[in-house]
Amino acid sequence: MKAIELRNNYLKFFESKQHKIISGAKLIPENDPTVLFTTAGMHPLVPYLTGQTHPQGTRLVDYQKCLRTDDIDEVGDNRHLTFFEMLGNWSLGDYFKQESIRYSYEFLTDVLGIDKEKISVTCFGGDKDAPRDEEAAKIWEECGIDKSRIYFFGKKENWWGPAGETGPCGPDTEIFYDTGAPACSKHCDPSCDCGKYVEIWNNVFMQYNKQADGSFKPLEKKNVDTGMGLERMTFLLQGKNNVFETELFAPIIENVRKLSNNPNEESLRIIADHMRASALLIVDGVVPSNLGQGYILRRLIRRSIRHMRKIECNPDNITSIMENLIETLKEMYTELEENRELIKSEVKKEKNRFMNTLLKGEKEFDKIKNRLLEENKSEIPGDLVFKLYDTFGFPPEVTAELAKENNLKADMQGFKKCFEEHQEKSRQGAEGVFKGGLADHSEQTTKYHTAVHLLLESLQRILGPHVEQRGSNITAERARFDFSNPTKVERDVLDKVEQMINEQIDKALPVTCQEMPLSEARKYGAKGIFDSKYGEMVKVYTIEGFSKEICGGPHVDNTGKLNHIKIIKEEAVSSGVRRIKMVFEN
Repeated sequence: MKAIELRNNYLKFFESKQHKIISGAKLIPENDPTVLFTTAGMHPLVPYLTGQTHPQGTRLVDYQKCLRTDDIDEVGDNRHLTFFEMLGNWSLGDYFKQESIRYSYEFLTDVLGIDKEKISVTCFGGDKDAPRDEEAAKIWEECGIDKSRIYFFGKKENWWGPAGETGPCGPDTEIFYDTGAPACSKHCDPSCDCGKYVEIWNNVFMQYNKQADGSFKPLEKKNVDTGMGLERMTFLLQGKNNVFETELFAPIIENVRKLSNNPNEESLRIIADHMRASALLIVDGVVPSNLGQGYILRRLIRRSIRHMRKIECNPDNITSIMENLIETLKEMYTELEENRELIKSEVKKEKNRFMNTLLKGEKEFDKIKNRLLEENKSEIPGDLVFKLYDTFGFPPEVTAELAKENNLKADMQGFKKCFEEHQEKSRQGAEGVFKGGLADHSEQTTKYHTAVHLLLESLQRILGPHVEQRGSNITAERARFDFSNPTKVERDVLDKVEQMINEQIDKALPVTCQEMPLSEARKYGAKGIFDSKYGEMVKVYTIEGFSKEICGGPHVDNTGKLNHIKIIKEEAVSSGVRRIKMVFEN
């Protein structure tokens, strides 16, 4: 079964169970300061899992593009990916464990034809906060899963959430496929990493609400959130050894192999994975830069180029590699075909920038080499290897290669230590910036969300209709807003924008919400670039006499509840994209 068939069968199956098919969101989260990218299928649905009413109802199904950056350096083995697709179905206060588990079992055995003897499951084993999930285990047993293949584990393996310190959470049941590989020991089970058992699906039962005092209270409205990895399920159904042998990657890898004089599997996989992720990021509005999402895109493209050089594939081939990738994946992701020239243009520009960076790095390497030779030293210290990498973007493996050519050594262990220290500092910084969970709908962030609507409309009225939202990041302390504009916005213009916003706040305009079909919203004059997130039924927020915008909310009900705003900064994010930071005045 091909990946696109698996996706379509999944949607069709849950549609037959009264689920509404909704469109997945973009890879760039809207109004979520906690993460750079959409990292899971449930991510765009958090507001609805935490209480908001979804326009499409209480039973939903979709496929969601996801991207995770934690494992970039692990890509190249047989299982890690940066971009992946997640299939998911949800119950928002509708059905619970009984239907969820039975639907999963029916889809796996009846639709996909998997032998039930190949299926093992895990359930929550219980602790002081919540009891052992005998209910889920009993349902699996009633479906036909033998007791010997039902396992119980603790919170680490079988519990989800909450996203922050408090909020909805609960046990989950994970479904594993037995590959038939021999057990690594007599204690081999789904918690083992030997490869015998592969997780294919996770059903999360949100039935508790964690309190500030650490206690867990039952939720009145229980939800179900499930996720199945498309790529993983595809390679298992096809009897392949890994995702890179499926039609999603194999043609791309073979094309790069033909363009290479010294190919190796690790580099081929890295190039295929990173180029796929890069193409889909570009489609969703990201351009290479030194900040945020743009930095990750830059890192993916440059790592691909490094591995092209490693396997003796001319970096100038990057556009033809992307051309082949688009042809391979355009049926799965039609947006690739629609943005073909943009994708090729961006990777080519970044390739040119990086090749210039390499030239600068090589000059800096020569300075270091000459100094060492003058001092009769034969090893480049790890901190200098890291400086070349961190300051000049010079790949450490290239430093090692050049060192060898010049009868020198590069202290790669020292580099690794410096790199890990840098990662730890970055991680701690990220935790400080992004703490608080997936969905912060506090009173203050709600106010900023409404203020952002005023900002967008004001920018469009003063700068022109070419202004479109390119992203936002809202915390309780400030709002950050990215928008399309070719040039710097001067302070006198920002003052006019500021004045227009504050005038609407002084007018105390009512803010109302209506649910309507997307087609009606357009006729109504509502603006919005996030249509795909909401499906056919959308919410339109109207600020009386000023703006109409498609949005998931939440908002205040009157602009008079906002303090005056102050634009404190305007800066470039990337070519053609500007960023405004604004705060409420005390």
